[in-house]
Amino acid sequence: MSRLQLALNVDDLGAAIGFYSKLFGAEPAKRRPGYANFAITEPPLKLVLLENPGHGGSLNHLGVEVTDIDTVDSEQSRLAEAGLASVDERGSTCCYAKQDKFWVEGAPDGERWEIYTVLADSQTFSAPSADGAECCGTDHIASATPGASATACC
Repeated sequence: MSRLQLALNVDDLGAAIGFYSKLFGAEPAKRRPGYANFAITEPPLKLVLLENPGHGGSLNHLGVEVTDIDTVDSEQSRLAEAGLASVDERGSTCCYAKQDKFWVEGAPDGERWEIYTVLADSQTFSAPSADGAECCGTDHIASATPGASATACC
């Protein structure tokens, strides 16, 4: 099963967790300092909250979580055939998870979409991938700003 991912910047993580827990009738699937995610069954949604004071209420990035590496690969091939550029980020650790993913670029308004699968849980927020790419670290807002060069996180 695939599900859409919506990553939001929030000013106050505790308040945001309280609101979204009530809204979706669910508790976070993962909670770490400055970070929480919800794995909502209905509607199928991965809601990621990134504490980023002063930028609350803004979009951090968009994504699609898929079930396995084969699906990541097939989606990347399908999108390449459609003429969309992508940037690989395999074996990365981002948002407390080891992942294989790629980023789709070229949307008319500059937003980037992440297509990813979670390989394993991680106790660290980020670490460089095998190709040297890094998660967004503390600069969560960069990925939501058109023209920004920082790599987004998930």
